[in-house]
Order: sequence, then structure tokens, then C-alpha cells
Amino acid sequence: MDLELAGRIAFVSGSYRGTGEGIAKVLAREGAHVLVHGFRPDEPERVVAEIRAAGGRADGVSGDITSDEGAARAVEAALHAVPHVDVLVNNYGVAEGPGWLDGSTGDWLSIYQKNVLSAVRLTQAFVPGMRSRGFGRVIFVGTIGSSRPAARMPHYYASKAALPNMTVSLAKELAGSGVTVNLVSPGLIATREVLERLSEARLRENPSGSACTPEDVGNLVAWLASPLSRSVNGSNLRIDGGSADSVN
Repeated sequence: MDLELAGRIAFVSGSYRGTGEGIAKVLAREGAHVLVHGFRPDEPERVVAEIRAAGGRADGVSGDITSDEGAARAVEAALHAVPHVDVLVNNYGVAEGPGWLDGSTGDWLSIYQKNVLSAVRLTQAFVPGMRSRGFGRVIFVGTIGSSRPAARMPHYYASKAALPNMTVSLAKELAGSGVTVNLVSPGLIATREVLERLSEARLRENPSGSACTPEDVGNLVAWLASPLSRSVNGSNLRIDGGSADSVN
């Protein structure tokens, strides 16, 4: 199936490794020009080189999107490399931190800067152009933990729980504009970091019997980025091999 992404330009935050790398490579394979984002100037280089070696189009951009100044640098670098952005994938996020009784309010503020406000900054930068051109896709990458929080890392789960709310609110804000907004919520993903902690056999313990890879997430994101997905808007799409014991 042709996803009609040839000529589209996509910015994928935190795409220098892990799930973001998988998303960036799938989008490039489908014909999009991908902006690979890292926090330091050298971080995107490997992924950019691999995309180009495979015949795709990519440029690297950098900036610490957990601050207003760093996000502005990343946006400036993006718009120096390309005329505009059609697809924004707010992929960057971290799962880290202490528990309920051994952390500080500073831990909560820090995780919200990383998992919530980093996405808000990029959305505010790129969405006005999408709306004026009459086409755009905003895709947040969350977690099934938004609705199934654990006792550990409460601030992580709380920050990710903001994303479904933001998705619906932004979709309403952009109603009738040609810009859609959706959330992808993975379960365990077989990234290099996860495989260092868990075996692939452990990751296959779901009804599908297969481990979810970064490329699997990228395939779903690519479809949501496509003009073909125009009727999917304000949705939270779970990709977890069926492991979530929930009906919503």
C-alpha cells in the first residue's frame, strides 16, 4: 500500500535511538523526508547516515527540547533544513525516577518537562504552519501505562496520562483544519535498552506471541502520518500485542 508520504516532511523528537529511531527509519522508507532529532549535535548522525545509505532522505537537528531555549534551537535547525514540517511525532520521553515516598516535587517538575512540555513546545512551533497549509499530522507516543499505572515511578505514569487528554483537546482545537492528532500507546518495546533488562522471550509473553519492535511502532505511526488516515482523529491506539487487560 502506498501511504502517500513521498514529499512529506516529518520531525521525530528523540529519534537518535530506540523507538524514535525505528519510527524515523520507517517514515523514511515510506518516502518522507525525516528530521532526526537529538539533544547534542552529534547524536542524530548515525541514524541520518543509515537512512541515507538505505536511499532515504534525512537531516539531523539538535536541541534540548525540555527547555524553551533548547526547543527553539531545534525548531530553528529544522526550518533551516526544510521549508516546513507536515508530520510531528512527539516521541521523546523517559521512564525514570523514584517512588512515591523517596522523591521530591523537583522530580515531578523534571518529568513533566521531559514527557509533557517538550511535546507542547514542538506542537506550538509546528502546528500553526500545518493549519495554514490545510494538512498536518501530530502523533504523540505514550504508553499503555497511561491507563495501567504502576506504584513505582508515579510521576512518570502521571505525566504520560496527560497525553490522551492533550490528544483529544488538540484534535478539537484543530477541527476542520486538515490536521489530525492521535496517540500511539505501546506496551513493552524490544529496544536495545529494554533487551538489556528483559529477554526477548519475556517480551513475547502476550496474546500475539511476538515482541513489539521499534519498527512495529513505526509502521503504525507511518499509517497515522499518511493522508489515508484522515478519519482517525483524537484516538489512542494501543500497540502491545494484546497484553493490556483493559477494554479501552
